[in-house]
Amino acid sequence: MIAMGHELLVGLILLGGLSTSGAGTPPGEARPNIVLIMTDDQGYGDLGVHGNPVLETPRLDRLAAESARAGTFYVHPVCTPTRAALMTGRHPQRSTAIDTYIGRAMLDPSAVTIAERLSDAGYSTGIFGKWHLGDCAPMRAIDQGFDVSVIHAGGGIGQPSDPPGGESAYTDPILFRNGVPESFEGYCTEVYVDEAIRFIDQVEKPFFLTLTTNAPHGPFGDVPEDLYDKYRAMDLEPVGASNHDRQARIFAMDSDIDRQVGRLLDHIEESGLVEDTVVIYLHDNGPDHDGYVAGLRGRKGSVHEGGVRSPLFVRWPRRIEPGDRPELMGAHLDLHPTILELCGVAPNPELPVDGISLVPALVDPAVSTTDRSIVIQAHRGDRPVRWHHAMVRDGRWKLVNHSGFGREIPEGEAVPMNLALYDLREDPAETRNLAAERPEEFKRLSEIYQQWWDSTIVEESDAYRPPAIRIGPEVGTVRLTRQDWRRTRKGPWGGRSQGRWWVESLPGAPHDVLVRKLPSATVRPDEFEIRFNGKVLHAAEWPKGESMVVVDAIELPVGTGWFEVVCRDEESDYGPYQVEVRPPS
Repeated sequence: MIAMGHELLVGLILLGGLSTSGAGTPPGEARPNIVLIMTDDQGYGDLGVHGNPVLETPRLDRLAAESARAGTFYVHPVCTPTRAALMTGRHPQRSTAIDTYIGRAMLDPSAVTIAERLSDAGYSTGIFGKWHLGDCAPMRAIDQGFDVSVIHAGGGIGQPSDPPGGESAYTDPILFRNGVPESFEGYCTEVYVDEAIRFIDQVEKPFFLTLTTNAPHGPFGDVPEDLYDKYRAMDLEPVGASNHDRQARIFAMDSDIDRQVGRLLDHIEESGLVEDTVVIYLHDNGPDHDGYVAGLRGRKGSVHEGGVRSPLFVRWPRRIEPGDRPELMGAHLDLHPTILELCGVAPNPELPVDGISLVPALVDPAVSTTDRSIVIQAHRGDRPVRWHHAMVRDGRWKLVNHSGFGREIPEGEAVPMNLALYDLREDPAETRNLAAERPEEFKRLSEIYQQWWDSTIVEESDAYRPPAIRIGPEVGTVRLTRQDWRRTRKGPWGGRSQGRWWVESLPGAPHDVLVRKLPSATVRPDEFEIRFNGKVLHAAEWPKGESMVVVDAIELPVGTGWFEVVCRDEESDYGPYQVEVRPPS
């Protein structure tokens, strides 16, 4: 076994894509295409190849058989932090994409994505499905290195960022092609693959294609009917789910992913691109259901293994032999430097990353990456909180403080501390806390976490403020939704919550502002105000019986500030449902 030295890897801190192999694309050889596939809320056990007793995924199982398969691969327990880490190769806490909504899921535009690096290296780049790193300029996928983008808004279909007419529509969705809404026909996963195939056929090679499905993320009311009928007619008792109808709907989405990925892989083969294309497959976090998790503990949102473990399959017939890589322990952070090495793109010392290249271990099963430390932390809140909902993996040992992803810790309040130490070699299900029995390992992993915190977290008071949404004539229509606002009153993003958007107002003509009220028929504003940095720019009565109002020629002050719309009735103030800031009509 060849080990990649622990002293270089502790904490995954600023490593710039460490590699020891030269096993990527040599100079002068044709660079490979990259197809990166990541599904949403599909658990480690939601694959036939991982022993699921009911779910059928023959095409993904075949892909696994044709791929190098990581022994252990980590992601964050929720969507956005995983996507930020994957795209940048850096801990999400180094950026502003640390949660999944209300202005905490926007990638700082100064972050450099793998799409930007590959675009600069001559790759055509496209993303199809879910972005979840910002809906407005300059945080959109097309602002962050992607030439072609066909994506839904926000964190999923069925959320407050849905465009009018596309609410909760997985079938015949309204998506955004390069930032412009467009109606499509078909189930969303099928649409993404249709667009991915069109991209392959039309763009210059080599290409970087990212397929990030929102399935099997909920809501679960709109699923492929043929597959739903199949699974609800089956005996689901073996998977142990508490809600069989819900599980049948999720399995229908999973099987449709299998079907659609099979179509994409067939097209790659029919186009003669198999030898020239690297296919990478993973999940973004654990499952959003109970039941079968392949023996792991926890689910989505958990920092136990069931919430943070993902498969990693890497297929490249030209250079990577299929088979298990039991000594490969990796994380989403590693894919950025791994892809760069596969594509023959040298690391840039001025753009350091926290991950390492996994190419040596993918090419040579004798290479081990298990002697390293991986830190994962994610929780609700406007900024990271020390020790809140975190895990440290180092070799066989794992230290966990499972304080709850959904718990926000108010400033000055102590984090619940219930640290547990597990030996994952002997106890992969995390059933036996060895903290009292192995104090030296407990202390060592605690120190690794402290080192990670001190070297990663930005302490400035405004470090995790949302990036500024750009408003100006050249930007066009800007859609402001509750996905990207920062709350001014505690509560979720629904109902009578209230918030505001951090914006950069550019010089230019006045703007027309369209305000939509909450969809509920029981919420009817009496009046509304438009404000910038607290100053009222416009105040008026809400037109009776109308769901929206348009105000012409609003002059926004030039510069950065908080843009806010306040609706009001006899009960309280609250926020609008959506706002559009448009060039003047």
